[in-house]
Amino acid sequence: MNNIVLFEPEIPQNTGNIMRTCVATGTKLHLIKPLGFELDSAHLKRCGVNYIDKLKYEVYDNWEDFKRKNKGIYYYFTRYGHKPHTSFNYSNREDLYFIFGKESTGIPKEILKEDLEHCMRIPMTSDVRALNVSNAVAVVIYEALRQQNYNGLLMDEPDDLGHKGKDFLERD
Repeated sequence: MNNIVLFEPEIPQNTGNIMRTCVATGTKLHLIKPLGFELDSAHLKRCGVNYIDKLKYEVYDNWEDFKRKNKGIYYYFTRYGHKPHTSFNYSNREDLYFIFGKESTGIPKEILKEDLEHCMRIPMTSDVRALNVSNAVAVVIYEALRQQNYNGLLMDEPDDLGHKGKDFLERD
């Protein structure tokens, strides 16, 4: 199972966007306190639109609480990583945890140093320090899903009520 982990997220709009991405991809979200907002924040709900009720998520008191409750392979995203996110094999279907740090300072160095082998970065020019965290999450989770052949995701628009259906473009 794929998991997105936000270490001490600070900006509700980013977390709301990530919540929507998690629902769209069937990914569980893990939030590690302290949070820079309340989970019932209007900003958070506005960004997550009406999908938050479908979100699988869990909140943890701290990093140690998270590690104690979650076993699997941890991948850390940091601008100081030396490997691109595409250099890892995510197709093994184990519990994969993609960990992103807080917007202002990232993941603490002490945590990263515990597993340098799994520290990575999304390649970019020297003109930008880092991508917005919600964009980075989308880039990474879709790479993992691509390697997993988009397991469980729809490749066509559903035909059920409220959707235009998979043959929408072909119809007059």
